[in-house]
Amino acid sequence: MLESPSQSRLIISAIEAEFRRYRTLAEGAIHQLDFTQLRTSLDPQTNSIAIIMKHLGGNFRSRWTDPLTTDGEKPWRNRDQEFIDDFADLPALLSAWNGGWDTLFATLATFTDADLSRTLTIRGELHTLSLALQRSVTHAAYHCGQIVQTARILASRGNQPWRTLTVPRGGSQTYNQSLGFDPSKS
Repeated sequence: MLESPSQSRLIISAIEAEFRRYRTLAEGAIHQLDFTQLRTSLDPQTNSIAIIMKHLGGNFRSRWTDPLTTDGEKPWRNRDQEFIDDFADLPALLSAWNGGWDTLFATLATFTDADLSRTLTIRGELHTLSLALQRSVTHAAYHCGQIVQTARILASRGNQPWRTLTVPRGGSQTYNQSLGFDPSKS
């Protein structure tokens, strides 16, 4: 049975898939490091992976808790605190990270494409849901990319093997063949 146009989730589902893709990449990197490495900054002016995880989790919780009825910058959010590593252990770090993603995905599940033109507020500025989602997915992509790059550097500093998260260098032909794709026939 086809969904009615008002209940379509074609665009929302595509956005959700992108969020999941970036989360998977970041977690593939995170799981290659130990707790100490996650808390290591590359230099005094950069954030550790733990800080990036805490910030992204806090951002998601704030933006995606009751987004259509309250400002996305919640009064209970302390953004500056997100840049302080006060984690007692790995479960506390993962709780901050997962809590943000859980909030995001629970809220996304309530939307249909018909909601994309609805308005919400972030720091007093009106946005369409479409714009807010675009900003959020690009924010996530930016920070997930930081996580992956930082993890690669930290792994190499520790002389640890790195498990490639995407197509490995020199592996495009093999990857395309595994998909049954031949670029010469496209």
